[in-house]
Amino acid sequence: MNLTPQPESAPGEPAFPESPFRDFSKLCVHTITTKPWSVEEAAEHFALSGIGGITVWRDALANRNIYQTGQLLRDHNLTVVSLCRGGFFPHPEAAGRQAAIDENRRAIDEAAELGAPHVVLVCGAVPGQPLTESRKQIRDGIAALLPHAEASGVKLAIEPLHPMYADNRSAINTLGQANDMAEELNSPLVGVAVDVYHLWWDPNLEQEIQRCGKNGHLFAFHICDWKTPTEDLLNDRGLMGEGCINVRQIRSWVEATGFNGFNEVEIFSNRYWAEDQKEFLEKIKNGYLYHS
Repeated sequence: MNLTPQPESAPGEPAFPESPFRDFSKLCVHTITTKPWSVEEAAEHFALSGIGGITVWRDALANRNIYQTGQLLRDHNLTVVSLCRGGFFPHPEAAGRQAAIDENRRAIDEAAELGAPHVVLVCGAVPGQPLTESRKQIRDGIAALLPHAEASGVKLAIEPLHPMYADNRSAINTLGQANDMAEELNSPLVGVAVDVYHLWWDPNLEQEIQRCGKNGHLFAFHICDWKTPTEDLLNDRGLMGEGCINVRQIRSWVEATGFNGFNEVEIFSNRYWAEDQKEFLEKIKNGYLYHS
């Protein structure tokens, strides 16, 4: 992995952020990124590294007192950035759709107990069901959650996924579609999570980021890289600087909206999960400084 600093943008190219990161106060790492560690181990190592935030995946909370876990994270000076994940609303049967709504209510409860401001939604899809129908079911599912989300003080962030996941993971595949849905739902509780892995290819990305920010819907920003060749469509994400995504340019578009939240490193990687996680965390920090 090349760790030399990224050069300044050439004349005529979009400007990058004026200064690269100097510390890790705006770095957030997902618990799934360092999957072999427990949430307690992650908290300890992130804190020792000066990392400012953590996004918790629900599996990391299994068999734990969620409130106490949130307090543990705050005791380590970590901001709980979000809870992953809810969603998966579409189902061919009404009972299945209701079960998904019930499960998402539980996710909202967990976020409130943990102290996470929002739940990231991987919205779901059903193989063989028209994407238009799945999108309708997603919209209806999110709408059904709004009273509970409001009572709990928890927001919902729609995460559009790359089109290669349109069969069974999400019928929301562009930032434009996510923006459309957030605008249609017209609630301050509903926004969007922008993940460079899913959206880097979109020719309308800059304009849709502007639209998202103008509406106050930009809730989260996830970073990693797209490796070439990709060996696994789910579990072969790269570190920033290891692939073909211009993360720094996309960050400049995000920050131009006024977004000042965390840069969340979300990496699914069988290769990195098999490594020493302390060494992997150092690579994350280097990729963050030089390629984000």
